[in-house]
Amino acid sequence: MHCIAIDDEPPALKVVSSHASKIPFVSLEATFTSPLEAIPYLSAHEVDLIFLDIEMKGISGFQLLNALPYKPYTIFTTAHANYALESYEVDAVDFLLKPFTFERFLKAVSKAQRLCTASDTFGDSHLFLKSGYNYHKISLDSLLYVEGAGNYMAFVTAEQKILARMGIQEAIDLLPQKGFIRIHKSYIIAVAHLEKVEDNHVYLNKTALPIGSNYKSDFFEYMSN
Repeated sequence: MHCIAIDDEPPALKVVSSHASKIPFVSLEATFTSPLEAIPYLSAHEVDLIFLDIEMKGISGFQLLNALPYKPYTIFTTAHANYALESYEVDAVDFLLKPFTFERFLKAVSKAQRLCTASDTFGDSHLFLKSGYNYHKISLDSLLYVEGAGNYMAFVTAEQKILARMGIQEAIDLLPQKGFIRIHKSYIIAVAHLEKVEDNHVYLNKTALPIGSNYKSDFFEYMSN
């Protein structure tokens, strides 16, 4: 993955650089202590991933993302835990709270690498999922829903169920924003396969799934548009 790091604290950049140097699939191509200096670089070079601080002089990490002509995957690196929720609202891959260990850094980068691999290999029409020691290619058109199962997510089609070790936010990040909606803390559905809505349940391929009370308003607003 082609990456850059932006942080107005040089010691923090050294930590990111050191961690990144230990990971074979990460190419850290530039670092910036000034977010404003990073913008011209990002306008001229398309990168896969940004390691990005949030509170910086001149412009915040969130403001920088909004100024970019394209949207790279982003891992926020910050000392401020209060930004965690906002980071996921802008679809960040992960949120690393300083000081973070190499193991935690590797976990975040591995998640970004999975997203890049799925996108680069199959585009917008398929997912590439690791289940155990095997890899499975799934057509998005065939995907009915995704269900949380402990530390795994089950990707369910009419023919098969594939368990992939990830959380529901990682599953949301893998799926296109259009055509899929979360209806419950444990379920994401493919709207194209929705057969009916009845008694606070949706039906897909004759399977009933509950609509969670916290997701009901967003679901019905989505369906009315």
